[in-house]
Amino acid sequence: MSEKKKFPLKRLADQTGELFDMEQLKGAPFVVYFYPKDDTPGCTKQACSFRDAYEDFQDLGVPVLGVSSDDPVSHANFAKKYNLPFRLLSDRGSKLRKEVGVPTNLLGLLPGRVTYVMNADAEIIHIFNSQLQAERHMEEALRIIRDLQKN
Repeated sequence: MSEKKKFPLKRLADQTGELFDMEQLKGAPFVVYFYPKDDTPGCTKQACSFRDAYEDFQDLGVPVLGVSSDDPVSHANFAKKYNLPFRLLSDRGSKLRKEVGVPTNLLGLLPGRVTYVMNADAEIIHIFNSQLQAERHMEEALRIIRDLQKN
């Protein structure tokens, strides 16, 4: 069995402009989804699907984080417009995106849409990569978390 890759736990600004230390996520499973850009059709569908299932994730004790290269002000506007209850992190320069290995799509022109599910040790246990199936990201993450908690 191969060793699981650890998710890099960085400090990034959230939609309030405060630095959020991802180290504090260790100790319980968590979900990080990368998306191309605030307030675009696919990204809005993806964010709203996580919003609509947010209580399910909370009931399971699983934080959800959204990450894009948009700045905190853009994230704040996006979160307010769609009533997003979870943290949106600003990955300026796409450093975290590159470190994790999120691929670009559409001939390298758009940042990829990838969701990662981590266990309590911050090991990546599932990766879902789909630019076009924005709503499926939440479904996949919730399914994996439920499976993890059954075992």
